[in-house]
Amino acid sequence: MAKNLLIVESPAKAKTIEGYLGKDFTVKSSYGHIRDLVKSEDAIDIPNNFAQRYEVPADKKQVVSELKKLAKEAEMVWLASDEDREGEAISWHLFETLGLKEDKTKRIVFHEITKPAIMRAIENPRTIDYNLVNAQQARRVLDRLVGFELSPVLWKKVKPSLSAGRVQSVAVRLIVEREREINKFKAEAAFRVVAIFGKGREAFRAELPERFTQQEEAEKFLNDCIEASFTVKSLETRPTKRSPAAPFTTSTLQQEASRKLGFSVSRTMSVAQRLYESGKITYMRTDSVNLSDTALNAAEQQIVSAYGDKYHQLRKYKTKSASAQEAHEAIRPTYFNEHTIDGENAEKRLYELIWKRAIASQMSEAQFEKTTAKINISTRSEDLVANGEVMKFDGFLKVYLESSDEDEDNNQDENNAILPPLSKGQVLSLQEMSATERYSRPPARYTEASLVKKLEELGIGRPSTYAPTISTVQNRGYVLKEDREGKTRNFKVLTLKEKSIKREEKSENTGAERNKLFPTDIGAVVNDFLVQHFTGIVDFNFTANVEKQFDEIAQGLTEWTAMIKSFYFPFHEGVESTIQTADKARGERDLGIHPESGKKMSVRIGRYGPFVQIGEAEEDEKPQYASLRAGQMIETITLEDALELFKLPKKVGVYEDKEMTVAIGKFGPYIRHNSSFYSLPKGVDPMSVTEQQGIEIIEEKRKKDAEKLIKTFEENADVKILNGRWGPYIEFGKLNVKIPKGKEPTTLTYDECKALADAMEKDGKKPAGKKFAKKK
Repeated sequence: MAKNLLIVESPAKAKTIEGYLGKDFTVKSSYGHIRDLVKSEDAIDIPNNFAQRYEVPADKKQVVSELKKLAKEAEMVWLASDEDREGEAISWHLFETLGLKEDKTKRIVFHEITKPAIMRAIENPRTIDYNLVNAQQARRVLDRLVGFELSPVLWKKVKPSLSAGRVQSVAVRLIVEREREINKFKAEAAFRVVAIFGKGREAFRAELPERFTQQEEAEKFLNDCIEASFTVKSLETRPTKRSPAAPFTTSTLQQEASRKLGFSVSRTMSVAQRLYESGKITYMRTDSVNLSDTALNAAEQQIVSAYGDKYHQLRKYKTKSASAQEAHEAIRPTYFNEHTIDGENAEKRLYELIWKRAIASQMSEAQFEKTTAKINISTRSEDLVANGEVMKFDGFLKVYLESSDEDEDNNQDENNAILPPLSKGQVLSLQEMSATERYSRPPARYTEASLVKKLEELGIGRPSTYAPTISTVQNRGYVLKEDREGKTRNFKVLTLKEKSIKREEKSENTGAERNKLFPTDIGAVVNDFLVQHFTGIVDFNFTANVEKQFDEIAQGLTEWTAMIKSFYFPFHEGVESTIQTADKARGERDLGIHPESGKKMSVRIGRYGPFVQIGEAEEDEKPQYASLRAGQMIETITLEDALELFKLPKKVGVYEDKEMTVAIGKFGPYIRHNSSFYSLPKGVDPMSVTEQQGIEIIEEKRKKDAEKLIKTFEENADVKILNGRWGPYIEFGKLNVKIPKGKEPTTLTYDECKALADAMEKDGKKPAGKKFAKKK
């Protein structure tokens, strides 16, 4: 048996480290946290200074048993979990659960998994840092108390089965408020004037800085330019430069991977975790932009050897955030000489992004020459302006250019065109001038990445919490990430060419969204309830201040239970008061009067989601109900939209002597025929489905089902052998049963299928049928 037992969180990390250490070390994984707070309400003993009750989950008992055995046999146990607060807490849980002794336990940390880093850590062990453990404990306890006390309030006052969290509630508030800003926004039109001078390679654009709000003004301007002469009034040339961005932190990596690679925040962290554990990059949860001296020297060698001395410029970045956790490095490659790596495509792409950003941060500025030409119009007092830019030295742009969010790009002009040689007083030849109607844009909806950026700006959350926060608000049904189609909008274009003005009306698609975050109705109702009754929970400054207090605990400046007391007792009083006094929140809104029946129409949240109601429950006639469609919201639905909902279900024809009816259900629009349901393909409007379309949809589904079916059994109609996404399987009632390798599906008998299903149930596996299918 090896003298030393070294414990890390993940098997991949264990495998990489085991290759660096000799036979004196056994490296094992704890597979993340080995214990957690018990699920019951007595997990935290509030009168007893917030003492916690922990338990080892069933799926971790075997791991703990094996680690206990190995720890007893080893002379020294090395706790090598990650270097942040979460990692420190894992080491403490291991110390407590395995019953380790202080004199036989060492704590080591490293921010890259390389042999020199591991050996250096072993030469410089320390003890568990209880300040970091307490900071993590404080977060865990506070979040559990908030969740356990707020959720029952929401069940009683909003809707059963809801839950709320501290940081997640703030994220939902940001998304709800942005949606309301967009809904209130009124687009204003103005005419943008652009002129094109010269021909061929000598052609260039100039723009009028002012915009015209009225078409008449724009038309008069173009009319005045028919007989005008255009001369270069002034030329200004000045040097400009652009500096590279700092190396990646967790949040900037999430933002840039979203913009450049299209990765979600959780995917970025998952891929980065694999790169870290295989020794390719440094630790991926950090808010530091610092690079070690070793890294700076390695980057310099690569830059000088690949591009020459003039491309290198030493830079030491300072972390802006005063709350940056511990003395971490920025995210960088462990070896700068590895420009690319082997592995999955996602890993290669993210690694190259990290390599380029880190290398570019140590490269020279890009140098430009910017020219601004003002052009005089003989018949008008205004000047046209042309901007041009010429790159004189590419510097860091040879390797990398940072992307921007679209909300920052909305008003960017095309300023980087190259202007032809111009001289003051030069007479220019006008080829064409256009005045195009352009509309102001509302604030952009958040993407996952831009939400992370906003949370970081507000000081809410930390590198380890961004991805879980964004996943949680979506999993709870408060926020949707989806694409939405835009609407067609007409705009006018006036074009002056060869001394005549042409008037056109063109159209554009506006408001189309891709991978944007939208609040759901229940998200908006819960947010409004929390804003009204629990201001502290959703207040940006308050939440940021709580994060600062966690930082102070981590630095040993604040005692964690004192911080929890100052938060919990006023919060608990608020919970008690709200349960007693608050009205039930339904998000109800009156839409108007039904044109035929004269009854009141309203919209609100019900047990199964938002719906429109015609009539009142107190009236003799039972009210009519219709669920809202995807993309519709309580706050924005109109009376006309609501009336459309009651046109369904509608009969669309007859097939095989049975009626076909179109309706909208929980999972979208469908056709009902002979007690069977057939989903409408994406993009098909349920209101416009014809009899022929209905027949085609039914036949297409039947054809697919026939191709899916391999075998049925007379003994039991609920047992089938089907072709699935991952190959043939047995559907035995609600059980989806795997077919053993080597078995030919067509030869299986009913008794063999039953035996396989019985064995699966005996093993305690859940049915994988519709009842347990995860909702997409």
